[in-house]
Amino acid sequence: MQGIVLQLTRVGFLLLLWLFVWAILRTLSHDIYAASGQRLTPRYERRSRRGGDRPRGAARYLVVTHGALANTRITLGAQPVLVGRADDSTLVLTDDYASERHARISRRGDDWYVEDLGSTNGTYLDRAKVTTAVKVPLATPIRIGKTVIELRP
Repeated sequence: MQGIVLQLTRVGFLLLLWLFVWAILRTLSHDIYAASGQRLTPRYERRSRRGGDRPRGAARYLVVTHGALANTRITLGAQPVLVGRADDSTLVLTDDYASERHARISRRGDDWYVEDLGSTNGTYLDRAKVTTAVKVPLATPIRIGKTVIELRP
């Protein structure tokens, strides 16, 4: 009788352990996608809503789509846009997950590139971590901490 009780206790603890691990993984995945401010929609659905594979025209604005500065719009010029918590940044973020000098968005010809400036939490272009200067297509989300920005025509 004691052997059966011991086995049932072991199985019960094992089930509780797996339930705990499952709850942690679910919470982490929810927090990651909530922090990015993105809905989990496939890329082709986002394109079809925009009306084509790629928006036409050059980027004229940098728009904050999610975060404390949502709906902020910066007119782009020839100068690079510095993003971070530093007071001399072009886009000053009040985000604990952003570094003082987090990222730079700069123009090269007709294209815009984003590069991470050695931030602690990283810069993400459409869920991919930016490690070098990367070309930014129009209407593609750039996540810096809890803030999401996009280039718009």
